[in-house]
Amino acid sequence: MKSTNTIKALMLGVTLLCPMLAEAEMLAMLNYESKPKETPRREGIAIIDVDPDSENFAKIITDIPLPPDLVAHHLFYNKDASKAYLTALGSNPLQVMDMKKYPYRLKTIDVPDCKVGEDVVFSDDNKTWYLTCMGSSNVIVGDAVTDKQIKVIEAPVAKSNTTFISYPHGIGLQDDIDRIIVTSTVRPSDLGVPGETVTVIEASSGNVLSTHKLSDKPSPSGVAPVEAVFLPGAKPALAYINNMFGGTVWTGTWDQADKDFKFQQIYDFNPGKQGVPLEIYFNHKHDRMYITTAKPGYLNVFDISQPKQPKLLKAIPTAGGAHHVGFSPDGHYAFVQNSFLNLPDMDDGSITVVDLVKLEKKSTIDTLKKQGLNPNSIVMLPEWHHDSAH
Repeated sequence: MKSTNTIKALMLGVTLLCPMLAEAEMLAMLNYESKPKETPRREGIAIIDVDPDSENFAKIITDIPLPPDLVAHHLFYNKDASKAYLTALGSNPLQVMDMKKYPYRLKTIDVPDCKVGEDVVFSDDNKTWYLTCMGSSNVIVGDAVTDKQIKVIEAPVAKSNTTFISYPHGIGLQDDIDRIIVTSTVRPSDLGVPGETVTVIEASSGNVLSTHKLSDKPSPSGVAPVEAVFLPGAKPALAYINNMFGGTVWTGTWDQADKDFKFQQIYDFNPGKQGVPLEIYFNHKHDRMYITTAKPGYLNVFDISQPKQPKLLKAIPTAGGAHHVGFSPDGHYAFVQNSFLNLPDMDDGSITVVDLVKLEKKSTIDTLKKQGLNPNSIVMLPEWHHDSAH
């Protein structure tokens, strides 16, 4: 009798579970824009099921239209993923969306001193955000609770070139040492005047402390440092920086005695004929690093069990413009968004699903591409979002 009841209970459990399995999904959020030749111009945010095992794989679940002059760029979550921030290259450089309220609605944040909003980072206590503004060459500090601008960090170019912020794009924050690293990238109007430095800022005061060249070539080297991301849990603190035009990866390691960073090149993509390295991500254990290269389009998987000596495990082809990446919660899949600023040979418009266990491409999502649209960034919805570095 007890055995019969056990079997019935198991059968009931399977019956209840089956609908859940049938409705399995993983939802990603992507902001998109029309390809250059498509008219009329269109922008929006699409929520797409990216789970390869879902019946709704590659289908758009929700489509949120955006103003066509926004030129929406990147999506970022605050520390608890309760709010999503959307930066823009055109009108209204910063928007915010309450992720606890559906349907989602964007609200403009007033940042009058910012032009061409790029990247956002948040303090560990989730009370402060920092926004890089490539068009106005400054960093805006905001209250992450009220979403009000509270400070502007700027430093004019000095004759000695010792401290300055020029076309800032990437930004990394390490609260433990009260430091921010900001990259000097390119002039946003035409990608000209590529920089070669990163600037170190004291987070608590906003004081600009020092500038460091990330190239061994004579100046101006034009290597264009683009992203700066701290490796979570690293002791001493360590940041990885990609040189977009230089094709190299550098580290900045905190020197406690000097209260500054020591920078060195640790990897070069050029011998492998890869160009335009962009985003940097880590796995849950922080012993793997993932770097996208946009031309011709790869997801590079590195072993960083020795952080200053990364070992390339596999360069996985995706498509032109490999840029931002979302990850399944179990780390099995990576979802690579393939489009970088609608630039030639870097504007494929697809999403590549990569199996990180087999280290190979699994499938492609062409949903937006077939509509003449290019995704500009990708993040998983909060339920599936696990990323301690961004």
